[in-house]
Amino acid sequence: MKAFYEQDLAYIHDVGYGEHALKSAAGILKILNNNNIPDGLIVDLGCGGGLSTLEFTKAGYRVLGIDISETMVALARNRVPSAEFQVASLFKADIPTCRAVTAIGECLNYLFDPDNNDELLFQLFERIYQALEPGGVFVFDIAEPGQVDNSNSQQFTEGHDWFALVEKEEDFQQSTLKRRIITFRKVDDHYRRSDEVHHVRLYRSTDMAHKLRKVGFKVETMRNYDQYQLPKAHAAFVARKPA
Repeated sequence: MKAFYEQDLAYIHDVGYGEHALKSAAGILKILNNNNIPDGLIVDLGCGGGLSTLEFTKAGYRVLGIDISETMVALARNRVPSAEFQVASLFKADIPTCRAVTAIGECLNYLFDPDNNDELLFQLFERIYQALEPGGVFVFDIAEPGQVDNSNSQQFTEGHDWFALVEKEEDFQQSTLKRRIITFRKVDDHYRRSDEVHHVRLYRSTDMAHKLRKVGFKVETMRNYDQYQLPKAHAAFVARKPA
């Protein structure tokens, strides 16, 4: 399988794009409190560099972080040595008995697995439902169709030792998005270029809620994590397993 979020993109994503994970984690902690889940194990799917994992551990939870990127997991292990981490596909990893499962940052949309499809996603929901203790919650967000106003767009971002160009191309017929990411990271006196192409399947929130209810969850759809408003054409879900 092709590697994603390799060394340079993982670093840039970690230092330059961590706001979503931090603000989402703060909102999720309030959701856990509102659902009487003050402690226990959280399985953090798509944990990335461990920014959300750190917030969860600081709040007193035990955390298992799972991510497909070896580089991201290495960053997470360095950031949160008290947590447990696995390099694995989100759609194939074993999910232990837990009180909550999270998937922040549209990680369920990514087509990193060549066999990722609706059936595999539904099977993941079933496995999460079985793994959750009664009263447990599955909290996650997705990207929906309508990511770009036209068929494509470009965005340029820079930091003190890096810059990145992201080109988005949406296929409205297939409900997919292609992100071409070109990064330049300063190494010694030179800038090193890296290129990655990510393919994303876009889901409608109504379809996602239907799948969750079919598994047995009670579902709430949101456009925010507490005070944090999600970006355009994104939705979040709190899927509760009945007590």
